[in-house]
Amino acid sequence: MHLNAPLTNLIHPSPIQNGFPMASRRFQVSTTRYNITPRHLTVADKIHAMGLKIGIYSSAGTMTCGRRFGSLGYEEIDAKTYKEWDIDYLKYDNCYNEGQAGYDLISYDRYAKMSRALSDTGRPIVYAMCNWGEDGTWNWAPTIAHSWRISGDITDVYDGFDDRCPCESAINCKLPGFHCSMMRILDFAAPLVQKAGPGHWNDLDMLEVGNGGMTTAEYQTHFAMWAVIKSPLILGNDPMNMDAVTKAIITNKWLIDINQDLQGEPVVRIRKTLVKNPHGETIGVAQIWAGGLVQGAVVAIVNSSPDKYTTNYTLQDVYPSAKKLSGAKYEVIDLWALTDPSKGVVEGNWGRSLGKALSSASYLSVEVPGHGTTVHRWNIIDDPHRKVLLAKEL
Repeated sequence: MHLNAPLTNLIHPSPIQNGFPMASRRFQVSTTRYNITPRHLTVADKIHAMGLKIGIYSSAGTMTCGRRFGSLGYEEIDAKTYKEWDIDYLKYDNCYNEGQAGYDLISYDRYAKMSRALSDTGRPIVYAMCNWGEDGTWNWAPTIAHSWRISGDITDVYDGFDDRCPCESAINCKLPGFHCSMMRILDFAAPLVQKAGPGHWNDLDMLEVGNGGMTTAEYQTHFAMWAVIKSPLILGNDPMNMDAVTKAIITNKWLIDINQDLQGEPVVRIRKTLVKNPHGETIGVAQIWAGGLVQGAVVAIVNSSPDKYTTNYTLQDVYPSAKKLSGAKYEVIDLWALTDPSKGVVEGNWGRSLGKALSSASYLSVEVPGHGTTVHRWNIIDDPHRKVLLAKEL
């Protein structure tokens, strides 16, 4: 939620252009338009009372992307204002940056100023950098921010190409652009997952689930991969006007639990296989991603072809760390399988067990729908290694 409309107005759209001194640069509530008093209208209090957090938006430039005034040169006073307003989250964009970009140190310095200003307030405010992956953000942002965007803006398209998102890789991309398809951003993220971990995350941009540009299977891929890569899950649809399928996808508790798993380990893409049709023509790529959880592991198989794809795997083959727990027994849950198929795609109907007492060497056969993704959670239900350690401790 942004505070700059409709409950508040930014009285001075461009303090720099209008010559206002820093000391008088303040955000003010419009009391005449809404017949209220600032003391009794505390937006943050109302939002916090609902058990929610409140975020605000600015830019490391003279103006925001919406041409409101930005925070470049005013980091301290803006950070103090955010504290006064009980803000919990700051999205900090990159528009109108006065050319202060082009190599890593200059971008670092510009964003580090707001990081220090927020820290000096003493209020815990999540700092979400949005410099579109310019200047190798992932190499320096982990020391100053909680999350950082890795690409140009996403658009509600599965895998279409658009010259406004011209780079084929996030690494050394000189023009991040916008109108980036979901699968392009997923490709951008693949080599960068190694830079993320507890407290510092790659941000793959907002979710497009429910906006109408993709199929149900494509939206499932979108939500699942953002979740297991540990990207922030920020809804980009209208939550007041969404259908039952959209609500079911974005409330998949299994995937949300993986996104929030305390181990904080993003999945890693460990395999890419060309998918061919009966004529031998390449029609897509099958990808296997895997990573660890506090109590097991997760495996995601992405099928970018329009046809179904069948394969099989063992956990120790795609996630070698499982070999260290060779005697462990797992229950495997298919996170996009319907618990009760008769109910269809509705909220709370995800997750079906594929078996208990499986080992990391057990083969699982998988059929992934076109443009779909299968996600398996491997939950440890019996670990003899842990029993030995506990026995030694006792």
